[in-house]
Amino acid sequence: MDAPKDTKVFDKSRLPSRHVTEGPERAPHRSFLYAMGLSETEIHRPLIGVVTSWNETAPCNITLHRQAKATKEGVDAAGGTPREFTTITVTDGIAMGHQGMKSSLVSREIIADSTELTMRGHCYDAMVGIAGCDKSLPGLMMAMVRLNVPSVFMYGGSILPGRFKDRDVTVGDVYEAVGEHTAGKISDEDLHELECVACPGGGSCGGQFTANTMACVSEAIGLALPGSAGTPAVYESRDQYAKASGEAVMALLARNIRPRDIVTRKALENAAVVVAATGGSTNGGLHLPAIANEAGIDFDLLEVCEIFKKTPYIADLKPSGKYVAKDMHEAGGMPVLMKTLLDGGFLHGDCMTVTGETIAENLADVEFREDQDVIRPVTNPLSPTGGVVGLTGNLAPDGAIVKVAGMKGLQHTGPARVFESEEECFEAVLKKDYAEGDVLIIRNEGPRGGPGMREMLSTTATIYGQGMGDKVALITDGRFSGATRGFCIGHVSPEAATGGPIGLLKDGDIITIDAEAGTIEVDISDDELAERKKTWKPRQNDYQSGALWRYAQTVGEARHGAVTHPGAQGEAHVYADI
Repeated sequence: MDAPKDTKVFDKSRLPSRHVTEGPERAPHRSFLYAMGLSETEIHRPLIGVVTSWNETAPCNITLHRQAKATKEGVDAAGGTPREFTTITVTDGIAMGHQGMKSSLVSREIIADSTELTMRGHCYDAMVGIAGCDKSLPGLMMAMVRLNVPSVFMYGGSILPGRFKDRDVTVGDVYEAVGEHTAGKISDEDLHELECVACPGGGSCGGQFTANTMACVSEAIGLALPGSAGTPAVYESRDQYAKASGEAVMALLARNIRPRDIVTRKALENAAVVVAATGGSTNGGLHLPAIANEAGIDFDLLEVCEIFKKTPYIADLKPSGKYVAKDMHEAGGMPVLMKTLLDGGFLHGDCMTVTGETIAENLADVEFREDQDVIRPVTNPLSPTGGVVGLTGNLAPDGAIVKVAGMKGLQHTGPARVFESEEECFEAVLKKDYAEGDVLIIRNEGPRGGPGMREMLSTTATIYGQGMGDKVALITDGRFSGATRGFCIGHVSPEAATGGPIGLLKDGDIITIDAEAGTIEVDISDDELAERKKTWKPRQNDYQSGALWRYAQTVGEARHGAVTHPGAQGEAHVYADI
């Protein structure tokens, strides 16, 4: 976790902060800085944004202020002046299962945008971003690549597992317990006990759900210090990583190493490998294209899924496996996982990272640990192909995605049962008003149609808890939580709201999914689909003003990351060079 040692006295003549700190015309600006207790020396140092998603919405974020303090100490020790600010989060665990979830994916864009605007407005020279909740991780990484100032990302850390009836549990177990409760498999008393012990303190959800998936991505893509993704939030060693991150960003500034020097196509491919190898969240297939867009790199869902297809699944993590994030940390964390992938030829070792060294250089002294079974060697994988796979076919011409980690059967054929919203489907599931073999269709939940592309964990977990997780399939143009398991296909593109085939389905249409072949087909001719399209009309949602309406006007398809602006390919200047 040691930061590079090469620091220097900084020349501000080419740094953004010169616009607010240098010259007689900036006397009014400096007066504001003096008012906050800064010395003259501190004012004329580089100004470093330290941004967190700290808030009181969820345990994911509650420890981040402490970590920001340690980060600021690192920045200060290495010759910078830290300026702390916060951005929003929407916490999926609380937003799940109701209309609040429509705000979740939208928050990713607002996190990136608000961070950009704060950095631009105050002319900060570099940044350290510390994130906890699902969308805050890709949101801050997107902002780093967009601004292209020297940046270091740090994960706030996972929660420790809860204990229930002598086993480790996560919040995912609570969601599944709701289904068990509806099926009469668990008592009121046991459900209450489980909810009280599942989340014992601060930190993000403990399984390989979206937060931990994107934390692994942060190391694999090179934006985070090696080993920083795994340490649980409540461990004191987390503060050491924070301080080292503050020192590291100053070394990057000294050497002018920027995020786009790090986030290359090869780095994105490394990130996709790690998502697949850990059986990570399907949301990785949404966030990687969005990060790529900020760098001006075409890297869509189908390209991500091609990498998933070629990657062995080697980390035995919940929700499909046995272990939680704390266990992976104790097994050696990302350095051990990446070392076996690198030695197996699955990673590009020549990618630059925030240490100032390459992936291969960072991992040179790491040895695979034989005294653990959380991380398998690539020669003995849980399965030879990734835990997440892509699907295409006449039902999803632009792709869809499914997490197959832990699944026994990879094929399913059955009749469509069509629902126009998650609420409609969830109500049917609670009443057990569906049958073995059904293919449940939840449409009009895409980025534009939702709007906001909701996750469906409440529905999928209830199905699993009812013992039907391997007996039905579920398809949506919305998303799934990283905690989802079972035959659940999301990100269907084009979405229903833009006239995609999922919007043309009728009850009883026979659908075939083959996750081994990578196909998703409805047994309808092209002529019949074209005929149905003639009478199709988009469904109006309830959000015809406000932030969700504004998002729906600009958001693109899931295949390209559900982004809302052209990215680096459309920019006329780079903030770092203003």
